[in-house]
Amino acid sequence: MKLGVNIDHIATLRQVRQAAVPDPVVAAALAEMAGAAGITVHLREDRRHIQDADVIRLRQSVRTKLNLEMSLAPAIVERALEVAPPCACLVPERRQELTTEGGLDVCAAFDDVARVTGVLQANGTLVSLFIDPDLAQVDAAANAKATFIELHTGAFAAAQTEDQLRRELDKLVRAARHAHARGLRVNAGHGLDYHNVHLIHQVPHVEELNIGHAIVARAVLVGLDRAVRDMLALIAPHSQSPLNP
Repeated sequence: MKLGVNIDHIATLRQVRQAAVPDPVVAAALAEMAGAAGITVHLREDRRHIQDADVIRLRQSVRTKLNLEMSLAPAIVERALEVAPPCACLVPERRQELTTEGGLDVCAAFDDVARVTGVLQANGTLVSLFIDPDLAQVDAAANAKATFIELHTGAFAAAQTEDQLRRELDKLVRAARHAHARGLRVNAGHGLDYHNVHLIHQVPHVEELNIGHAIVARAVLVGLDRAVRDMLALIAPHSQSPLNP
């Protein structure tokens, strides 16, 4: 299982002061040197953190794999076609949300999702769809010809009891198995942290976890290099217990 590091909140800190630092490009390089297999950024319509110039510079500097999270908005699709990142993940987006609140409803927006998926793939970008662990959404993702799905782990991360945790893990397991059977590759992410990530080993076929907030929050205290290495230690095979913060 690989680790993709989402560096959006490096840019969030920069944008608070409209300053030049901290620089997401530098953060991406540090994360890669610490062992990250990829760098993820979300170019939101309101540009609340990552900016267009960041995406262009990251496309030029990332040595592993740049994964661009993006909505279906035409202007964002146009930018993605210009930048041509190796990977893109289609996600839902609402202006008033603090963070992505759920998976993309591929069933409801199938025609647009399939069209954008095809356009991006024709431009050389592998496409992932960020979806809830719902079998109907998995089927729609396969029918839209996506290469990957990224399972939304937010409900799992928010579980308050053992019963809730088990139910959400079971949903992830079923969705991952169904996706694999449909020929989809599987990633996962959202809300994963140093206390719950080891449990994702129970979900089969997951190739990569995309994690941002927890790593950046830990990096404020211990540095980005250690924060990335600590997370990698927890997602290594046979990891059993969470790390002390």
